Amino acid sequence: MPEKTNNFATEYCQKPVRVLQVFGRVGLGGAESRIMDLYRNIDRSKVQFDFLVHHSARATGKKMPTSEELMAVREQEYFDEEIKSLGGNIYVIPRFEGFNILSYKKAVDNFFKLHQNEWVFVQGHITSTCAIYLPIAKKYGAKAVASHVRSAGTDPGIKGLATKFLRIPLRKKGTVDYSIACSREAGIAVYGQQMMNEGNVKVIPNAINVERYSYNEEVRNKIRNDLDIQDAFVIGHVGRFHYAKNHEFMIKVFKTLLDKLSGVERGRYRLMLLGEGELMDASKAQVKELGIEENVMFMNNKSNIYDYYQVMDYFLFPSRYEGLPGTVVEAQAAGLKCLISDTITRDVDVTDLVERMSIEELPEKWADRIYEDIIHPGDIASDRKKSSTKLLNQIKEAGFDSKAQAKMMTNLYLKGRFDK
Repeated sequence: MPEKTNNFATEYCQKPVRVLQVFGRVGLGGAESRIMDLYRNIDRSKVQFDFLVHHSARATGKKMPTSEELMAVREQEYFDEEIKSLGGNIYVIPRFEGFNILSYKKAVDNFFKLHQNEWVFVQGHITSTCAIYLPIAKKYGAKAVASHVRSAGTDPGIKGLATKFLRIPLRKKGTVDYSIACSREAGIAVYGQQMMNEGNVKVIPNAINVERYSYNEEVRNKIRNDLDIQDAFVIGHVGRFHYAKNHEFMIKVFKTLLDKLSGVERGRYRLMLLGEGELMDASKAQVKELGIEENVMFMNNKSNIYDYYQVMDYFLFPSRYEGLPGTVVEAQAAGLKCLISDTITRDVDVTDLVERMSIEELPEKWADRIYEDIIHPGDIASDRKKSSTKLLNQIKEAGFDSKAQAKMMTNLYLKGRFDK
């Protein structure tokens, strides 16, 4: 992506400069978690974040409620308190729901007009409507705007088709000032091959706080004792219950693996699922129907997710599509063998812990692969201890360290350049 020569800081009277991050919500999702990692590590004496989130206007009974009216009916979300404690503000506008495009545009226009010149930089993480709200933000004083793509796919059906249609303007240079993607695959999917080939897209991997995921045997033993799974072999997964994550297939794979085992050995195995989402009830029903309720653990969201990687012995991730799943990088940082789908960008193959399979293969093939990996596991804890430092260094060198990325993004927000 061509480097720009702006110096936003000199044109902006407030210190620190303020950057607006635009999300659907600030729950415990992948994109939100990555921006919060950045927020924690960025020098907040130079750069401060605010957040614009969306909420259904129908909750107020008004066609176009104000931000304050929406905030009054919106339930507190996962990162609300931390954002406020770090010095950020949270604003709300009506959610785009397809049929309300005119009122959505008007609400966005009213919002940025009311907050004219407050933000030097606006970064949009909802790419379906980036081409609507980012030009409006620029009209009302933002020095620069960026669309940030974190997924290489869309939902099935009409919703997915609508998303692709609304993203079309992002394939044209100049719609936004900076086109950012978490991987080349995600960039091609949203911005198009031509934008990528011409160097108009900056690929920035989803970074993590690497040390936080380093193997910790004390944490492992404590949580395993609390859960009464001291002797279990735990196959883990972290991700929201959504079509992209392919939980239905994952559960079938696990059931097939259990069928290879018997007696006490079968009872030792657990599938630990961390996350929440609209398909969680469907997954619980599937587990019940298969008769494996005692072997599957639905853990919901966890604020200390890094601790739960320590509990696991193996990581399973058969997604239909992804942008760049930070969870796979986190699992490697914790020293876990990872079996993932071949639809996922190879940018996550940071260590030799990653293996791939096609989700077109039968669940039996996946179960066979897992069985081969775990039938002679050796001393897993000892192996993870020995390899921890090496793994963390490999992950940092591959560009996944949030501390290093915070320095680069500071330069973008202040100077319009991606310098490190």
